[in-house]
Amino acid sequence: MLKNLNLSWAFNSIAWRGLVYTVFILNFVLVCQLLLLQPLVSALDGKPESAAELFERVSESIKVKRYSEALNDLNAAIEADPALSDAYFRRASILRQLCRYEVSEKSYKKFLELKPGNSVAVKELSQLHQAQSALETAFSFFDSGDYTKALEYVDKVVLVFSPACSKAKLLKVKLLLAAKDYSSDISETGYILKEDENNLEALLLRGRAYYYLADHDVAQRHYQKGLRLDPEHSELKKAYFGLKILLKKTKSAEDNVNKGKLRLAVEDYKGALALDPNHLAHNVHLHLGLCKVLVKLGRGKDALSSCSEALNIDGELLEALVQRGEAKLLTEDWEGAVEDLKSAAQKSPQDMNIREALMRAEKALKMSKRKDWYKILGVSKTASVAEIKRAYKKLALQWHPDKNVDNREEAEAQFREIAAAYEVLGDEEKRSKYDRGEDIEDMGMGGGGGGGQHFTFTFDGGFPGGFGGGFEGGFPGGGGGFGFNF
Repeated sequence: MLKNLNLSWAFNSIAWRGLVYTVFILNFVLVCQLLLLQPLVSALDGKPESAAELFERVSESIKVKRYSEALNDLNAAIEADPALSDAYFRRASILRQLCRYEVSEKSYKKFLELKPGNSVAVKELSQLHQAQSALETAFSFFDSGDYTKALEYVDKVVLVFSPACSKAKLLKVKLLLAAKDYSSDISETGYILKEDENNLEALLLRGRAYYYLADHDVAQRHYQKGLRLDPEHSELKKAYFGLKILLKKTKSAEDNVNKGKLRLAVEDYKGALALDPNHLAHNVHLHLGLCKVLVKLGRGKDALSSCSEALNIDGELLEALVQRGEAKLLTEDWEGAVEDLKSAAQKSPQDMNIREALMRAEKALKMSKRKDWYKILGVSKTASVAEIKRAYKKLALQWHPDKNVDNREEAEAQFREIAAAYEVLGDEEKRSKYDRGEDIEDMGMGGGGGGGQHFTFTFDGGFPGGFGGGFEGGFPGGGGGFGFNF
């Protein structure tokens, strides 16, 4: 019996101790909750200054753009007092500014349940719907390639009603990049990174802006910072390694030029240009470098294309204008060469190299307007005296008027040309002057025009077929005559 009483007392003692511990723990939790939530629930105790302090703290958080802290305070306040209407309104406003439209709309509607017909809330809810619609429209225009309209919607609607919307800010940066407004792009991403220095997309987009300005070192630093934060970020990796390949190709081309390996340089320049056709700030120099190499190789047509590409990017690039003039000389576009080089000389009148190139082009143009005696005789400019004489004898026989009775008039004209060509090319002194582009008197330029020239040629041997004696007489159309003694 005594043993049973002892056991009963022991069990009752344990039960009481458990009850005491339970009450202690519950009171401890309650005290902690009151201590933590006291500033938030003080409005319930009829202390308006506590609510004011809460909202002041929220306002301060918004000023320094600590939106998460402000939302945490408001969420806690609403949890403590679901009827605290101003907390709903302020939360809705912050969420709208952050373009978290769905949850923002719910908070506005909750506030309007507590404060029906509130004009300010109704107005802001309308602004929310405008911003939400404008953001969707902006993305639609962006996807369709209409960057101007997309930018208008972002600037004039979305960022007016949702100034803290990171999604809209990044879209604006992408639009500026697509519109090639790289300076504005750098400025806008600077604001984003000031708020969040580890924003990977902003680092990527800002790096691309510097890249397209050909400020490759700064671009590379942005890519590297992003990759340190996320080594597996696919777009950052693509941008970083793409830039490295471009710089490597460019350096290889320049090194091959310096080593005189021009054909290898051509391939490197072409390879670099193929990497990113949109990188105009860098490609203009690649096109120019390629043009200069092609001019050195004598590939005028290809050089002309490369120089024109450089000038299409930068119409004021003087060196490209000069090199295009040189390319036109190679393609025997004499007038085009003079035009380009004259324009270059006007831009840089003190540059003696340009003036010398212009003089060469003007001389070539002048020479191109003379009769090409080499072409008339069908010989090269390096033909020997013997080759010139053989060609002349062959053509003289072919176009002798007595052998062309049916087309005598044409034969006489051809015969004059052949005779005039031999008069110049058969004389060493006259040929030298002609090759130098100097004016030569009595070169047969007026044959048949009313002054005529008189040429006397002597062949060793006679013409076959009955022309062994001689031919002498004037041809109609000129005042003089031609005498041939064979």
